[in-house]
Formats: sequence, structure tokens, C-alpha cells
Amino acid sequence: MPTIASGTITPCFWFDGQAAAAARHYVSIFTDAAIGATTYYGANMPQPAGEVLTVEFALRGLPFMALNAGPGVGFTDALSLQVDCATQAEIDHHWSGLLADGGREMQCGWLKDRFGVAWQVFPSAMNDMRRTGSPEAVQRMMQAMMGMVKLDMAALEAAFAGV
Repeated sequence: MPTIASGTITPCFWFDGQAAAAARHYVSIFTDAAIGATTYYGANMPQPAGEVLTVEFALRGLPFMALNAGPGVGFTDALSLQVDCATQAEIDHHWSGLLADGGREMQCGWLKDRFGVAWQVFPSAMNDMRRTGSPEAVQRMMQAMMGMVKLDMAALEAAFAGV
């Protein structure tokens, strides 16, 4: 079970009653993922006693926290989580899992899950191509990406190669 270690920088997601559902959903999609400690509201707190307060969880071994803090604060696209994928099958798996039950596709490999969290699902090869390619090759790859919703690894690689 994951625990958040002292000194760790841990992303904390603010939910309105959906912290446990979100943590379970994310853990069901990712490898090396697990739910850790769950805490609950007590008497004389902002939410009813016994409601979930926090859920610690890990995705790909990285710690996260989900907090049920109530309404009024939503997620924005100003912060997203990048999912680095080695294969098209991995892209497809994470894409469909994160979109399940009400997510929304966006351009260039971005999506919003049903909780409103923004994700970028992309092939790790894109980072290598951006670092090592000529400016022209990178431009072709980026132009191809701009026309996509879910990223197509083979098409990006072909654009990079100029074929």
C-alpha cells in the first residue's frame, strides 16, 4: 500500500465527494498502482462525519492524494498529467480508460476525464524525436500532431521521417 513519505511533493486533487471513486478509477487503469490510506471526516468538520476526507494512491509508483473538500473549486487545463506511453496499444489503453464513463476528447492527445482532470496521452518517442530531430522533421511531426485528437504513433513517426 502506498504511503506518502515526509518530504515528498505530492499532487493533491480537490474533489467534491468523488475522491474515493477517482482514486479507484485511476488505479484500475495504470500499472504499479494502488490505493493507500483513506481518512474520514469526524464530528464538527466541514463534511458529515464518516465521509471520505482523503485517499492516498499511487500511479506508476508516484504518490497522489485525493481530497474531498467540497464544491467551488474545479480543475483547469492549466495543469495536466502526462501519460508517457511506449506503444500504440498503451496509448489506446490509457486513452479509453481515462475517457470511460463521461470523459471528453480534446486536440493533440489531450483529454478530460469524467472528474474534469486534464491528461495528455502521448508516445514517449515524441520526446526523443523532438530532442534529436532536425527542425524540419520536428515541424512535420508537430504539424501532424496538431491535426489529431488521440495520437497515432505510426503517423507521427512517418511525418517525422518525411514519408
